[in-house]
Amino acid sequence: MIVRRGMTAAVVAALSGILAGCSGDSLSTATLTSPPSGATADKPGFNPFSTEPETASGGREVILNPTVAEVMQQGDLPEMSWGSPNAPVTLIKYMSLTCPHCKRFHAEVYPVLKRDYIDTGKVRFIMREFPIGKSSGTATVALRCASPDKYLDLYGRFMNQQAQWVSQEVRTDAIFRVAAQAGVSQEQFNACMSNQTLVSQLNAVKERGRKLGVIGTPNFFVNGKLVKSTVGIAELKAMIDPIIAGGATAPVASRTN
Repeated sequence: MIVRRGMTAAVVAALSGILAGCSGDSLSTATLTSPPSGATADKPGFNPFSTEPETASGGREVILNPTVAEVMQQGDLPEMSWGSPNAPVTLIKYMSLTCPHCKRFHAEVYPVLKRDYIDTGKVRFIMREFPIGKSSGTATVALRCASPDKYLDLYGRFMNQQAQWVSQEVRTDAIFRVAAQAGVSQEQFNACMSNQTLVSQLNAVKERGRKLGVIGTPNFFVNGKLVKSTVGIAELKAMIDPIIAGGATAPVASRTN
């Protein structure tokens, strides 16, 4: 079932602050131009990275209670995942590189999640990009510029070094210095920054998340169930362990054509 969301930007921002670690309604990347005036999700030119506030007349469609198949749908970009595809639990994390709550999750929760669940074949962990702000949008393009086997390494570097590159103004030099640590050359970086196909594909990942009900970061899906809040390892265990004990079947991904 699809409904049209008609809340004002102020209401959305307030809800995002309550339900999500980092608000997700004012977004942009330095490589994108501003959308046409009045552009919405239903009109050509919609730009999910836009810094323009949303209004009641510029609502977007949101799927209420999406099915597992809808949650698992993939776009053109490869899904960044770790762990067995046959794991009984699929945990999807929507993240922004500038989000301090994502940084805390990566530092405190992910190591335990990896050791006890991902490495043991109990959980398949997927990360999907949901950039919040111009700096995050630009860094996200750089993150996808790295080779897939370096993605998680570079993600961790962006998290750990947030203080060195996050600012209100986009600092591409600082973002490149982090990307370079994962083997991204200046030539590769420059090419990615001007790669509108990549930007469009990242836009699609983010807009798909919004359509599924994601409002900020970190938001999670646990076997298709949306969790709009920060979680610690205790909360994750409380959600994951009963599924494992029940012998549930792993969700199957499908591609968007």
